Amino acid sequence: MKIILIFIGLFVSEILFSQQTVNGIITDESGIRLSSVVVINISANTKIVSNSLGEFSIGASKNDELRFILPGYERLSKIVTEDHRNALLPITLFKVIEEIEEVKVYKKLTGDLSKDSKILTKVDQGKIIQKAVGLPQPVGKMREKPAEIKEVLLPMLLGNLNVQGVYDLISGKARKQKIIYKYEDLQEDIAWIRNRVEDDYFVKTGIPKDKISDFIEFSFYTKPQVRRYVKAKSLSGAVLGFEDVVPIYLERMNKG
Repeated sequence: MKIILIFIGLFVSEILFSQQTVNGIITDESGIRLSSVVVINISANTKIVSNSLGEFSIGASKNDELRFILPGYERLSKIVTEDHRNALLPITLFKVIEEIEEVKVYKKLTGDLSKDSKILTKVDQGKIIQKAVGLPQPVGKMREKPAEIKEVLLPMLLGNLNVQGVYDLISGKARKQKIIYKYEDLQEDIAWIRNRVEDDYFVKTGIPKDKISDFIEFSFYTKPQVRRYVKAKSLSGAVLGFEDVVPIYLERMNKG
């Protein structure tokens, strides 16, 4: 009888533990609390995110594997034990160490576009920091996709009516979206050049400072290859393309 009671006690204890919640605090190696850490219970396929104080609370059973993930930090796994029942689970994440290439910036202009394009590049501090901490790059742009005629009409032939798509086409919303997105993309590509090339680079060629953005846009339309280089993130290719456009733009500007 005593053996049966012990067995029942162990069984009940196991059930109670399986229903418990594991609480903890997540910090970095300096003791700074980390928020937005993804905590995944691999065994139960559940996940939560640590709060602004680095605290987390997740349901877990004994022997469940908890995984802690934060961009820029090494992943960490912990196996839940009975010791985690009544105590806070301390978690320490360590930053991923990655060597940053040395970046040198020179200010002296030679007047030769093919040479200056390689030495007048501004230091992109955001990318350097991003590379250092391993921040993930966003995938695509968070935009509502404009309705397309073929994507609305073809389903209608099969009996599937896309009411929102029909409204967007009839009201002109889809057309306006395309115009706005096209303008935003243009400004983004212009900014990509402006953020990487000093204004003096363009001024040296005779382009007024207040006309730099206009010149870049003119280059995109006069020589489409320039914008393709921008899309490919090739600064030297884009700037070399400016060499052919500068005389055309200056002539147009002087006539105007």
